[in-house]
Amino acid sequence: MKLADARAVVTGGASGLGLAVARHIAAAGGRVTLLDVQEGPGVEAAIAIGGHASFAKCDVTSETEVSAAMQTARDAMGSINLLVNCAGVIGAGRVLGKSGPMAGDFFTRVVHINLVGTFLCDKAAAAIMQHNEPSADGECGVIIHTSSVAAFEGQIGQAAYAATKGGVMAMTLPIARELAMFGIRVCSIAPGIFGTPMLAAMPQDVQDSLGKQVPFPPRLGRPEEFAAMVQTIFEVTYLNGETIRLDGAIRMQPK
Repeated sequence: MKLADARAVVTGGASGLGLAVARHIAAAGGRVTLLDVQEGPGVEAAIAIGGHASFAKCDVTSETEVSAAMQTARDAMGSINLLVNCAGVIGAGRVLGKSGPMAGDFFTRVVHINLVGTFLCDKAAAAIMQHNEPSADGECGVIIHTSSVAAFEGQIGQAAYAATKGGVMAMTLPIARELAMFGIRVCSIAPGIFGTPMLAAMPQDVQDSLGKQVPFPPRLGRPEEFAAMVQTIFEVTYLNGETIRLDGAIRMQPK
């Protein structure tokens, strides 16, 4: 499949990596539905992208909302053959912080958004994709997870975040193996330090310092590069069950 044939759902599509993916798909001629809990920015983003984009408000931790949003997306685009899971939170916090041990509710919230939310979107999209007309290769759809280099080298303060991103990575292969019978591929991208709105809020000297830690190229990753990797996964049919690091060869230190 080519990106122009994409009928894509992008979670977390109102900003950051998700927005970059949505723009990239629409620019290539594909259609995209942005899912996000932020209604105002989501609507604005879809309008800015143009006629190839639409928006549906969705909290990925709600099974009911996810199912409804996927149906809305299918109705808007005619089908769904690509899901890109970008919704997530950083969830930084120490197990033993200055104010005491980490609250269990905090850890659980991060898990619900990053890991359970990804799973809920996976199964809802796959339930629709299985009915697609297969391509010449017998392909009916592609699901992409957003993991992180924290899944490999979690830093101090990333216990909750790293656990979720490790979980996202770990479920990639078993889901790919199961959905193979339906012609649905599953891969994960594990980005390193990217220039997202969250990072843009940091002082410029901090951003520059982070960029210089990357072996090559010595800079922050660009959301457009993440979007380009999504296109590669979608178009290269033999990519399946894999987690791809997109990090400039950085290996994170303890802190």
